[in-house]
Amino acid sequence: MVNAYIIHEVDRYDIIGKRIFETGSKFYFENTGIRNAIIGYRPQDLGKLLENVVYNHLLYLGYKIKVGTMSAKEIDFIGERKGEFIYIQIALKLEDETTIKREFENLLQIDDNYPKYVITNSEFNGNTYQGIKHIYIRDFLMWE
Repeated sequence: MVNAYIIHEVDRYDIIGKRIFETGSKFYFENTGIRNAIIGYRPQDLGKLLENVVYNHLLYLGYKIKVGTMSAKEIDFIGERKGEFIYIQIALKLEDETTIKREFENLLQIDDNYPKYVITNSEFNGNTYQGIKHIYIRDFLMWE
């Protein structure tokens, strides 16, 4: 399905060791409608669909994308374009302090000054959490 351009394989990248892992790739559909036709639409998969939509938009914007790994923690996307990086976490909702802390804390542990974002399908009180920007999915999809 990768060779047929139905899905994209995304490598895992060790942020600390600066290397690509040989196993553990993640896969994203070129079109979420195709995903729904193959797997079936399931409301419990809205978070996965949101992640797939963000991945597709990053591709559209010209980013080379990897999934980041730091010890046992995952950064949903590391985007690289023209030598610059962005780090992105995806969460369906930021309803409670535990979710907020989990999504933002992973990004706080990255020790560089590239932009870091948490993208959600819900509003958030304020626009940053300790300097990490929150972006509502509709606003993210307006990026060019």
